[in-house]
Amino acid sequence: MSDPISKSLFERAERVIPGGVNSPVRAFRAVGGTPVFVSRAEGAFLYGADGRRYVDFVGSWGPMILGHAHPAIVAAIADAASRGTSYGAPTELEVRFAESLCALYPSIEMVRAVSSGTEATMAALRVARGFTGRDAIVKFEGCYHGHADFLLVKAGSGAATFGVPDSAGVPASAAANTVTLPYNDVGALDALLAARGNEIAAVIVEPVVGNMGVVPPEPGFLEAIIAGCARVGAVSVFDEVMTGCRVERGGMQQRAGLRPDLTCLGKIIGGGLPLAAYGGRRAIMEKVSPLGPVYQAGTLSGNPVAVSAGLATLERLDDSLYDKLEMLTARLEQGLVRAIAEHGAAACVQRVGSMITLFFRAGRVKSWADAKSADTQAFARWHGGMLSRGFYWPPAQFEAAFVSAAHTIEDIDRTIEAASSSLAGAPDRTNG
Repeated sequence: MSDPISKSLFERAERVIPGGVNSPVRAFRAVGGTPVFVSRAEGAFLYGADGRRYVDFVGSWGPMILGHAHPAIVAAIADAASRGTSYGAPTELEVRFAESLCALYPSIEMVRAVSSGTEATMAALRVARGFTGRDAIVKFEGCYHGHADFLLVKAGSGAATFGVPDSAGVPASAAANTVTLPYNDVGALDALLAARGNEIAAVIVEPVVGNMGVVPPEPGFLEAIIAGCARVGAVSVFDEVMTGCRVERGGMQQRAGLRPDLTCLGKIIGGGLPLAAYGGRRAIMEKVSPLGPVYQAGTLSGNPVAVSAGLATLERLDDSLYDKLEMLTARLEQGLVRAIAEHGAAACVQRVGSMITLFFRAGRVKSWADAKSADTQAFARWHGGMLSRGFYWPPAQFEAAFVSAAHTIEDIDRTIEAASSSLAGAPDRTNG
C-alpha cells in the first residue's frame, strides 16, 4: 500500500536534501519504493506520516533497546533540558556517565565522550597512532567504522595490500595507510602481522559485524586480533558502537571474555540521542589532550541532555532485560528458520543476542565475500511484503535488525507469520 503523504514529503526532501535523506540507507534505494516518513514512535512501533503503525525492527539502527519513547528516558531528557541543553563546561553528569562505562567495561580505564560513532572510531585510531608512533591501520572487509576518510577504504588487488578510496572525495593519500583483510581470516591477519607488524598502529574490528548483516566471529578470530596486536606492539580496537550494551551489558567483549586495548561505543549508551565514547587502557588514553599530545575536542561532547538519556538507559540494563531479549530474538530466529524450510527458500538466519539478519543466501555467511553473494532482489521483494503487512525491517540486505524490550511474544509471532507469507509471495490481505 503506497503512502501518498510520505511520497509527497520525499519529493519535497529530494529538492533540498541530497537523495532526500540525511543518511543514505534511509532512501530505500536498496529495496525500491518510497521511504516511510515517520511522525512518531512508541514502544515497539513506528507511526508513518499517514498514521499507519509498523512493528519496528530497526530501532533507530540499534539504540532503542528499551523501545521508543520510554517514559524514564523522556523524563530524564525533559528534566535535563529544563536546566539548559549545553554548557560547554564540565558537569557531574559526565563524571557519572564515565564511571558507569568504566564499571560496565573492565577494559575501559579512562573514557572520553563524543557525539557520534564516527567520531569515536576516528579519535580512537588517532590515539592509537599517537601512542604507537606508527601510521598503518588494519580493518576488515564488510566492517563499517564510520565515514572518516581513512576508513572509507576497499581492499586492494591482493589479500593484504594497502587500500584505495571507496568513496569520491577521499584522497588516495588518506587511504594509503589502511590495510583491509577478509573478516574471520586469522591466517591473513597473522601473515600481515608477521610481514608488517612494526608498521601497524592498530587493528580495528566489529566484534560482531552488523554492517554487512549479522556476521559473528569464528572461534579464535577475536582472540587472534588481541594476541597479534600484543605481539607486534599494535593497539587492538573493538568497535562496539553497535554491539556495546546490545549483545550483552558489557558488549561482545563481555560475551567473549576478552579485553581489547581500546573500545568504541555509541547508539545504546546515548539513549537515542547523539552520544558516543571511546576509551581503554589508561596508558593509551593519557595520550589524549589535555594530558597528552593527541588532540580531540567537541563543543557538544558530553552535553547534559544526551548524557542524562544515556544514564537513564544504562541504569535499566539488567539481567532480566537481556533474558527477555534473548528469548524474543531466539523465538524470531526459530520462526524464520521454520519459514525458510517450509517454503524451500535459499536463505539463512544469523543472530547474536538481539541482533538478527535474514540473508537471502543458502549457507552460512562468514565474510563479505559470502554476504555479497546474497540475492538482494529477493530480499527487496521480501522487504516489500513485510512493509505492506506493517513490519518495518531494515531496508537493506546488509543491515542488522534489532529486537527491543518493548516487543512482545505476540509481536514476534505476528512477525514470523508475516515473514512466512512474504517468503511465499502471498498477497497482503491485511489492508485489502
